[in-house]
Amino acid sequence: MSRPAAALGGEDDGVRREPGGDSQDSYVDSYEDVSVFSLSDEREQQLLSAQTECTFMWTNSAGEPVGVIMNFVMRDGRFWVTCTRRRKRVPAVIARPRVALAISSRGTDIGISQTVTYKGTAAVRDDDAAKAWFYPALAARVRPGDDAAQAAFCKHLDTDGRVIIEIEPDLRIGFDAEQMFKNSPAGRTASFVQTPGD
Repeated sequence: MSRPAAALGGEDDGVRREPGGDSQDSYVDSYEDVSVFSLSDEREQQLLSAQTECTFMWTNSAGEPVGVIMNFVMRDGRFWVTCTRRRKRVPAVIARPRVALAISSRGTDIGISQTVTYKGTAAVRDDDAAKAWFYPALAARVRPGDDAAQAAFCKHLDTDGRVIIEIEPDLRIGFDAEQMFKNSPAGRTASFVQTPGD
């Protein structure tokens, strides 16, 4: 999978360094090139372990982009999601298998605004071998620590009309806003908008 290179260095790297040269007081004050804020491999794996939802994207017959939120499992370097065959995304993916998915750290406890986007090729599967491991794996992610709930969830999934979409990624774009705003007077990004009275 190709990964965009990202590095900070040199006189034009956009890093503001306070007098004294203390790295704790340094921050980036130019956001023209956000590729320098790429998500590290370690934080990417942490994100994939902590998050259960992704935005799955494909194109319709008119070439227009469409996306929905779906639960996912990652296994063997591939992403796996599920829906019923009657969903419009299924014939769309069969006809145009190039897809994308995006994952954010929002809703997790690992930090704010870590994201990773993948482009890849999808295949629609309905074989028993895939269902046998995928349904329990998905249930364990979305109903953790509750065997009875996991069993009930698997039963809910196990219908004749359900399919699994397997996505093999070949390009990855990561972004880490915590690095972007580290030590910045602009502060951290809020995780939600407070409503009046909160």
